[in-house]
Amino acid sequence: MEFKEIIYEKDRGIARVIINRPQRYNAFTALTLEEMFSAFRDAWADKEVGVVVLTGSGDKAFCTGGDQKTKEEEGYGRGEAKFELLDAYGQLISIIRTIPKPVIAAVKGYAIGAGHVLHIICDLTIASDNARFGQAGPRVGSFDAGFGTIYLARIVGEKKAREIWYMCRQYSAMEALEMGLVNKVTPKEELDGEVETWAQELLAKAPTSLACLKASFNADTDHATGITAMARHAVSLYYHSEESHEGVQAFLDKRPPDFARFRK
Repeated sequence: MEFKEIIYEKDRGIARVIINRPQRYNAFTALTLEEMFSAFRDAWADKEVGVVVLTGSGDKAFCTGGDQKTKEEEGYGRGEAKFELLDAYGQLISIIRTIPKPVIAAVKGYAIGAGHVLHIICDLTIASDNARFGQAGPRVGSFDAGFGTIYLARIVGEKKAREIWYMCRQYSAMEALEMGLVNKVTPKEELDGEVETWAQELLAKAPTSLACLKASFNADTDHATGITAMARHAVSLYYHSEESHEGVQAFLDKRPPDFARFRK
């Protein structure tokens, strides 16, 4: 399979989906998401694959969400993709949750915005000591009112989840470990080896047992699927607003946004 914006590898039962846009801190386009979805679909169908690893190329970022430079007045541009970015994002979230195989997020550098959501919905997260976690929606005129909020609250609790979303602060790998947001922190140069160790341990387990356990864990938050779909429509409409435009433009101009006028 040939891809432009990701790298997809399979070796000894492990499939690796690697976002390959390091020049943009692995921010994704609609095409990136479509390619990731195709890779996950292949990993699902391949009976030899027992574990999927999701990561980003380079050391600076796991993923920093949607590429703001592709955002237009009516939302993100489609580019070469067949689907709008928000629809492609929804499809990717769904397949990561439903693929009957454990998905490990291997995080180096920034996991911010929708990139933060991607690691949250993976079954396990292993982070390097240079990882940084956080949301960015209210700072750039966006939000995720589906799994990105509901499942996050299940992991870290309501108060902390609200802090993460409302304040748009960034958290170190050790802070993320303390709040239960990641499973393990390791030195940057040891991350790949640690992920390999965890993947091999999973491959030694009964695959049907793991699939059923994953489905059972997901059942607690499956109700968020409909809310997530509704939220995609809501954020699509929000992207037409002056308030959202101000957030994006301020980000591109590298200045603080002026949201005060939208409270009047």
